[in-house]
Amino acid sequence: MSAGATANHLLDTSVAAYTDALEYLNDELQLLDLRLRREMLSRRAKAQPDPLAPFKGLVITDTEVSDLLAETPTVETDSCGSREEIAEQRGLDELLQRHQTQLDERRAASAVAGVDLPLSRLARLIGLSRFEEECLIICLANDIDGKYAKLYAYLQDDATARKPSVDFVLRLLCESQTERLHARAAFDSSAPFIRYRLLQVHERPGENSGPLLSRQLHLDDRIADFLLGRQSMDARLERVSRITVFGQDSTNPSADDELSRRTTSFIRAHFGQEQGSRNVFFYLQGKSGQELRALVQAVCCELGLPLLTADVEIMRSGTLGFEESAWLLGREAALQSAVLCLEEADGLLAEADKRHVELKSLTDATATFSRLTFLLGSRSWNPGDLLRGQVFLPVTVPLPDFKLSRRLWQESLEACEHLAEDVSCDDFASKFRFGRSRIQAAISAAEHQALWRSPEDWHITAADLFAACRALSSPRLGTLAQKIDPKYAWDDIVLPADQLEQLKELCSQANHRHTVYGEWGFDRKLSLGKGLNALFSGPPGTGKTMAAEVIANALQLDLFRIDLSQVVSKYIGETEKNLHQIFLEAQAGHAILFFDEADALFGKRSEVKDAHDRYANIEIGYLLQKMEEYEGVAILATNLRQHIDDAFLRRMNFVVEFPFPDVEYRRRIWQVVFPEAAPLSDKVDFDLLAREIKLAGGNIKNIALRAAFYAAANGGTIATLHLWQAACREYQKLGRTWSSEELEKELGAEKAPCD
Repeated sequence: MSAGATANHLLDTSVAAYTDALEYLNDELQLLDLRLRREMLSRRAKAQPDPLAPFKGLVITDTEVSDLLAETPTVETDSCGSREEIAEQRGLDELLQRHQTQLDERRAASAVAGVDLPLSRLARLIGLSRFEEECLIICLANDIDGKYAKLYAYLQDDATARKPSVDFVLRLLCESQTERLHARAAFDSSAPFIRYRLLQVHERPGENSGPLLSRQLHLDDRIADFLLGRQSMDARLERVSRITVFGQDSTNPSADDELSRRTTSFIRAHFGQEQGSRNVFFYLQGKSGQELRALVQAVCCELGLPLLTADVEIMRSGTLGFEESAWLLGREAALQSAVLCLEEADGLLAEADKRHVELKSLTDATATFSRLTFLLGSRSWNPGDLLRGQVFLPVTVPLPDFKLSRRLWQESLEACEHLAEDVSCDDFASKFRFGRSRIQAAISAAEHQALWRSPEDWHITAADLFAACRALSSPRLGTLAQKIDPKYAWDDIVLPADQLEQLKELCSQANHRHTVYGEWGFDRKLSLGKGLNALFSGPPGTGKTMAAEVIANALQLDLFRIDLSQVVSKYIGETEKNLHQIFLEAQAGHAILFFDEADALFGKRSEVKDAHDRYANIEIGYLLQKMEEYEGVAILATNLRQHIDDAFLRRMNFVVEFPFPDVEYRRRIWQVVFPEAAPLSDKVDFDLLAREIKLAGGNIKNIALRAAFYAAANGGTIATLHLWQAACREYQKLGRTWSSEELEKELGAEKAPCD
C-alpha cells in the first residue's frame, strides 16, 4: 500500500474505541512501518554509489569516514536527496503525525469504553512514557511478523542483527541528537525497562563489553505474551505457583464466615478511600494451612479477583533464585490483576534474622507490584521495617471450637443422603476441628470410598469418614516420624485391671474433651495444658507400644512414632526446629504422637558446666513448652522412669506403669497371642508355658511367631516342640541360658536340642 493510500485509509476511519488488543496492535505496527519507511528513505538519500557495498561491515572506506566526520550532531535530521525524495519524506512525516494523533484518540476512546489494551495497562501499571511504549512495540514486532527481523538487519547494516539495537531504536524514534541523549536514560538499570524485566539488553555476538548503543534489545517472553493478550502464566513460575480464577459460576469456597466477611469488608473500605493507594499485606497465622487457604479463596471469590498462589519453600529451593522468583511473581500478580498469596512460609519466618535478604526481596516485590498480598504461616511474625509504606494486618485464624465445629459437621452431614446410622457429628467435631471446606472434602472422599466398596447399595459409615478425615489431616513429618498402622484392639492387650482402666480413662477423656472444655467452660480457665499427655514406663516387651496402638485404634486417629535419631541434632537450634515442626504438624493433623525411648529426649536437666549443658537444658525447656501448648494426645514411653525430668512428670495427665507379667498374665498373653486361623495343637498347655517361659509379652509374641514358622516347615501344626525350640532361640537372643524339666518331660521322645 502506498503512502497516499495509507493516508486515505486513516482519514476515512472514524475515531472509535478499539474492539480488542489485536486491532490496536495492528495500528501500532502501521505506525512502525511508517517509521521504518522514513528511515529507509533517509538512508537512501544519503547513500552514494559504492563498489565495496557487498563488503559492508567488513570494509570501511574513506568516503564513509568523511561522511561520518562531516555530520554535525546538533543539527536536525538531514533533508538531503532529490526533490521527489524530500517531498515523499515530508509526506511520511505528516502521515506519521496524523496516524499518531488518531491512535492516541482511539486509545482514549477505548479507555472510556472500558476496552482493555494491554500496552495501555502496562504503561499505567509501571509508568511508561510514549517513547518507552514505542520501544516495546519495535521489539514486539519480531514476535508478530518475521519480516521485521529482515528489515531490522537491513537498516542496521548487519545481516546478523535481527533484533533492534539501542542505537537503531533511538534513530527510529528521536528527531535529534539531543532527544537521543535524553532518551538513553530509558535503558538505565533503574529505569522501567530493566527494573521490571521488560527488556533484556544483550551484547552483540563477538562483543564482551561493547557500548550501550551497540547492544541488542530482546523483549521478555512473558511481556510479549501479555502485550499480545495472552493470559498464560510466566513459564518460569509454573513450578512454584498456580493461578485460580473465580468465575460467576464458581462455588464460593467454604471458610470461616465471620473472618471472611471482616476481611472482605476491610479491603473494600480501604481501597474505596482516598488513602487506599497504599498496598495491603495480610499475615494469616494458623495451625491449619488448608483453612488459611480457604479463607483467602473465599475473599478472592467474593471480590471477584483471580488468585495467584506461590509456595515459598519451593521458591527457596528453586534454580531460578529466590530474589528473581519473588520479583517475577510480583510482576505476574500485577499483570494478571491478581491477589498474591504466599504459602508455606514457616521455613522462611523461622529464621527471619538469617533470611532478612530473602524477606526483603519478597516484601520489595509486593510493595512494587501487589496491591493485596496474603502471607500464610503458623508462627508469630513481626515484619519491622520490611513493610514500611504498606498496610500490615496480622490475623490469627483459629481452628473452629467445638460448638462451631459441631454446627459445621451437622450442616454438612444433614445434606448427605447416603449416611449410615453409626455416624455421629459429635465424634467428628471433637476429634477433627475442620472448617467447612475440609469437612466437605472429607465427606466427598468418604462417598467415593463407600461407592467403591459397594456400588449397588452404598452408605457412608463412620469408618469411611474417619479414614477420610485422617487422610486429609495426615501430618507431613517426613523423616522425623514413622506412621504406625494400628492393629491391636482392647481384646489383644493383657494388663492388670488398674493399668487397663487408666488406658480406658485416657480414651474417655479424649472423647469427652468437647463437653468439659467447650460446654462446661473449662477452656476459658486454661490457656495451656489442654492436651492429653501420658507416660508409659516399664521393662521392654511389656506392652507400651501395643497400648499406644490400642488407643489410636479406639480413638480412630493416626499414630506416629517419633524417630529421635532424626529429631535430636548436634547443631544449635536444629532440635527445637524439628520439635516445632512435629507438634505443629501433629496439631493440624489431629495425630497421636508416640515418643519411644523418651528418656533420650526428655531426660533430667543437669547442672550447667559448659555450653553443651546449657543448650541441652534449653532443648528440654523448649520441649516442656511445646507439650503444654499441644492440644492433642502425646504418649511417652520409657524403660527408665527414674531418668525422666520431674517437670515432665508434673505435666503428665496419666503415668501408667507396665509391670513384668506374672504367671497369670503370661498365661493370658499366651491365650491371645495366636490368631484364630493359626493351626495350634490341642496338646499345647498354656499353664505350663506361662510357668516355664518367664519372659514379657513382646518376647512371647516373638516365640509364637517363630514357632509358627517352625510348624509351617515341619508338618503344619504348631506343637509344644516348636514352642520349646522357639523359646530356646529367644533366650539365646537375650544372652541367657534356659532349660525346662517340665517342658522336656512334656515333650518326651519328641525332645530335640535347642541348637
